[in-house]
Amino acid sequence: MTIWRRNPSAPWPTDPTKAKQLDEKTFAFIDEALKSGRILEVGWFADGTSGYSISTGEDAKGVLTGALFTHPWAQYEVREIIDYETGKEIDRQVLKAQAEQMAAMKR
Repeated sequence: MTIWRRNPSAPWPTDPTKAKQLDEKTFAFIDEALKSGRILEVGWFADGTSGYSISTGEDAKGVLTGALFTHPWAQYEVREIIDYETGKEIDRQVLKAQAEQMAAMKR
């Protein structure tokens, strides 16, 4: 999941026509990424200056491409999400390994 925020120090066009052109280029990039499946979901937060996107875990290059494409107009915070079942499995494996290490150290 990527959280995006509008960068207030970016060189935003003050002319509404140019601002619309920039938006349309960005929307076209997002639309293509949604259509191709590189991005699964995009949305805005109610503040109007930030939002999120969700992409597949296999497409880190796509996340970076999107971030670079929209630089310097947006700032990003990228979080990899691990589903509950996988996280539970990893947690159990780590705790088991830690318990085994502690038991070995006591011998």
